[in-house]
Amino acid sequence: MAENKTQFTDVPVDTFLATVTPERRVADARVLIELMRRLTGEPAAMYGPSIVAFGQCRYRTAAGREDVMPRLCFAPRKAALVLYGLRRGANHAALMPRLGTFKVAGGCTHIKALADVDMTVLEALLTEALAANRVAYPD
Repeated sequence: MAENKTQFTDVPVDTFLATVTPERRVADARVLIELMRRLTGEPAAMYGPSIVAFGQCRYRTAAGREDVMPRLCFAPRKAALVLYGLRRGANHAALMPRLGTFKVAGGCTHIKALADVDMTVLEALLTEALAANRVAYPD
């Protein structure tokens, strides 16, 4: 069976952050790193070349293949911060309208700057997403 293209790496997160632009994206990434580290109790690690991840859980595809994915993760892209799986929690539908300025594409939430969102709401969304992830993938 084919292996997942995106895997955890040994690249230090700070090494990756040194390549991120613009500088305000790096500052926002550092805030998210601290928040996600606090919520998960896990250190930041690189998942693929550009995703900052926290924790790991095993999952099985419908075809029966097993792999590992992060519990929480985001990517500081040039255009925006991309948060994966943010809309998984039980109350995400009620919380998302209160988040602030963002765009949704597929399963991702794009935030241009953390200053554009309510950090209390973002923390609630991340907490719920993490809880939903732990129920779906208890490991």
